[in-house]
Amino acid sequence: MATKKSYRANNTRLIEGKKGDKTKLMAQILQDGRESLYLEYYLGFELAQSKNGTTYRKINRKTERLDLYLWQAPRTPLERENNRKTLELAKKIRFERGQELLEQGKGYRLKKDKDINFYDWYDSFVASYTKTDKNKLQRAKEVFIECMRETPEYSKYADRLKPEQITKDMIVAYTEYLQHKFNGETPHTLYARFKKVILVAVERDVLRKNPCKGVSIKIDKNKLTKDILSQEEIKTLIATHYDRENPNIRRAFIFCLYCGLRWCDVKDLTFGCVDYTNRFIKFEQAKTKGHSSASWVTIPLNDGLLNLIGTGAKDEFIFPLPSHTMCLKALRHWVKRAGINKHITWHCGRHSFATNILSNGANIKTVASLLGHSDLRHTEKYTRAVDELKAAAINSLPTLEF
Repeated sequence: MATKKSYRANNTRLIEGKKGDKTKLMAQILQDGRESLYLEYYLGFELAQSKNGTTYRKINRKTERLDLYLWQAPRTPLERENNRKTLELAKKIRFERGQELLEQGKGYRLKKDKDINFYDWYDSFVASYTKTDKNKLQRAKEVFIECMRETPEYSKYADRLKPEQITKDMIVAYTEYLQHKFNGETPHTLYARFKKVILVAVERDVLRKNPCKGVSIKIDKNKLTKDILSQEEIKTLIATHYDRENPNIRRAFIFCLYCGLRWCDVKDLTFGCVDYTNRFIKFEQAKTKGHSSASWVTIPLNDGLLNLIGTGAKDEFIFPLPSHTMCLKALRHWVKRAGINKHITWHCGRHSFATNILSNGANIKTVASLLGHSDLRHTEKYTRAVDELKAAAINSLPTLEF
């Protein structure tokens, strides 16, 4: 039977520590059903006088938020496991902070607890992470472990890696592995997420210094690196069917090819986003929500797109989709059945839309508005792609000889 938690009047509770301890691990209830973990430090006292002249001891305390969270009432095995790992990490941090206070106050340092597995700490951080790139953070760690396992000199670190064992050479090996394993922007994207976690580890004193400093993966942000579908290939794809295809995946990807939406946006579209009278759809982009002037996008709809959307209740999803992984698998199978020999991901639909309407003479500002770009520099890579396609078309002609 689970022990009943004892909360104070301010919705906080003591997790670890006793009377006289200079560092205590505390938790505070949040409105979303989680508990936020923090450390409470006792920094001694000083004599002070009240307004009526009475002398009293004023206790000096401070708190440190750990940016770690527990489920208040975990319901699934995953939530319970996340709680276990997060609590284990928080207790190690409390121990470490306690050693630092001893060092400052008594001029010596007890044996430091260095038994932290960086992978466990990484998992705990991701478990409490709430932003939309959470899956990419986890994927970056998975590929890092793959790199360790497949690199002979680092294979012993594939299961367990202490923070102080992470070296710059190890990071260089990771970046080279990423660039060998993936194409396009994926190496840069995954490494950027990995560096984000490393920076947090440095800020929280899990790492003493940043091993990623000076190690980078450079990309040309003005060059389109993903494959695109030509207008003829799009027609071929639409005409292709296969057994047990998911009609919602099919409809959603076609909509992206004709409107330029990201997967994270098309999956959340509801019929309430559609203005059938004025023939347009309006939505806020998940990627730029709350921090871009172009976050809201309005796209005109023609008869074909309105038929593709159909009708339904305002809060009903237009395209009820399974997970991103399932959608990607279905898309790759569909493309292969259509005989298109290209590496097509869901985001290629957005790139194909932009490139094709620019090829048809659309103004770059119009394209930027349809894509929800706040800066034309984000759109210029598509004009370069169009120029490359034109050059390839000319070069495909028979050699001219006089």
